[in-house]
Amino acid sequence: MKNNSKFWVVTDLDGTLMDENYDISPAKKTLNMLSELSIPVIPCTSKTASEVRYFRKENGLSDPFIVENGAAIYGTNINKISEWELILGKSYKELRFILKSLSKEINYNLIPLNDLSYNQIFELTGLSEHGIIRALDRQWSVPFLNPPDDIFEKVKLICDSYNVHVFKGNRMSHLLSKESHKGQAVNKLKIHLQNLDVMIIALGDSQNDLPLLECADISIVIPGKNGPNKYLQHGIDNGSFLLANAPHAQGWSNSVEEVINSFK
Repeated sequence: MKNNSKFWVVTDLDGTLMDENYDISPAKKTLNMLSELSIPVIPCTSKTASEVRYFRKENGLSDPFIVENGAAIYGTNINKISEWELILGKSYKELRFILKSLSKEINYNLIPLNDLSYNQIFELTGLSEHGIIRALDRQWSVPFLNPPDDIFEKVKLICDSYNVHVFKGNRMSHLLSKESHKGQAVNKLKIHLQNLDVMIIALGDSQNDLPLLECADISIVIPGKNGPNKYLQHGIDNGSFLLANAPHAQGWSNSVEEVINSFK
């Protein structure tokens, strides 16, 4: 990846570039266009490093990637074989212990993804067996089943005392260290690659993308089939965020091309 790129496209994957069936085909031509223009595409996702490595291989991406909601950043070294790694968060083991403590405190069992059976995970995510193995390779965050809204609000209130925070995704909620979120990770990557003036074009679809969208120069909300996520509506209403004109990969593609063409 060139360190002096003028633009980075930093994108969430699930629900943003991918639909609920993990399909990105409507965005393929745009990804090719970005590659031809040498504009990096940086996944910034709740997925694990194992999942994103597989995704990059499948889709011909080679730029750095941000995983587990901003808890760690990876990139390929010049030798194209080994990787470098930046860690922002607490370990999975520490966070599991905290999730257990939070459950006790609110008197509600918060169930981690890794405690479910393969069948339950398949029902929830539709992932293949290999996909499930990659999804369970967690190092820096703990995904757990979405609790009811009132319970989620209770959890949020007591997170500070444990120096953690929680985000609600479409399929799962995520517990991670206060030091790690998607916006923080983007800023850390800018410093690491010594490219502080790069323009960030960010795309996301849910609450865990808020820190990413807030740190970007151009922020694009990708709606679901029933419109945008309620947690992102305020940014759309006040003009901070643009709203794509279609869900998932189609909206992603239209929005990215529009922004890039406006700079030509």
